Amino acid sequence: MLLRLVMAHFKRQSLRSSSLMTTASSLSFLRASLRASLKPEEYQAIVDAEWKIIYKKLDQIVDSGASVVLSKLPIGDLATQYFADKGLFCAGRVAMEDLQRVAKATGGVIQTTVNGLTKEVLGTCGEFEEKQVGAERYNMFIGCPLSKTSTIVLRGGAEQFIAEAERSLNDAIMIVRRAMKAQKIVPGGGAIEMEISKHLRSYARNISGKNQVIVNAFAKSLETIPRNIADNAGLDSVDVLNRLRQKHSQDAQEGHNYGVDIHDQFGVGNCYTNFVWEPIVVKINALAAACEVSVVSLFLGCLHHLEH
Repeated sequence: MLLRLVMAHFKRQSLRSSSLMTTASSLSFLRASLRASLKPEEYQAIVDAEWKIIYKKLDQIVDSGASVVLSKLPIGDLATQYFADKGLFCAGRVAMEDLQRVAKATGGVIQTTVNGLTKEVLGTCGEFEEKQVGAERYNMFIGCPLSKTSTIVLRGGAEQFIAEAERSLNDAIMIVRRAMKAQKIVPGGGAIEMEISKHLRSYARNISGKNQVIVNAFAKSLETIPRNIADNAGLDSVDVLNRLRQKHSQDAQEGHNYGVDIHDQFGVGNCYTNFVWEPIVVKINALAAACEVSVVSLFLGCLHHLEH
């Protein structure tokens, strides 16, 4: 797990079997306006009391056994130097979202006070390391016991390349997420479109009139997906579609799994056994959206015809 911090300790550290404390409590001096009528002794008493409060907080954190301290609020220079002398890593101005992620991954609890700290509220990780990646510094939490996520750092020569890689990764991750959520998949590569097209053409032979033309047109439109895949891969789309139609019509057992395969010599292959899958939810939504667009287009065409 990676965390980019706005403010971190100046010394690069690598800590093994670290205990983490996440807090939203202030670890710096309070800035308050004092009346000018105070006597020097009274002002000194206030300053001494403030020093005692901050040192008490710091001692309580050190005594808790934490080796990494993350705070939502700024950490003052005194606390930073105090933690450095004790061998602790500290970072302030950490976003609440990042604090919640760290606490969830390490099993810790975000504290609003430093009173009553116990080992149960501290998170743990196998290793903590502050590492320079390019021009940025990142803090790595390795071996988090409850972590179910990971961080991917994208680097490239241009912003356009990074943005394109981010979109590609997001699409791939969302596809896996939907597949795990739906728990049902269909073969990709245009295989499901070719199979539906085959059934529609067979159904069209049993009806008469203009409806047969409409069904055949819809069946033909479904073949656009494998045709575009073949064209984008530099294959002969006409030859690929003919081979797919043959496979889907003659092979009753596995023909419905055949789609465009750019690694095959003839451009077709068993997409199910080649692990080219699509979540069934995505495919259902795509077909439903295509049907809705077709209905709306026909409806607008009818209105335009009636107006003229």
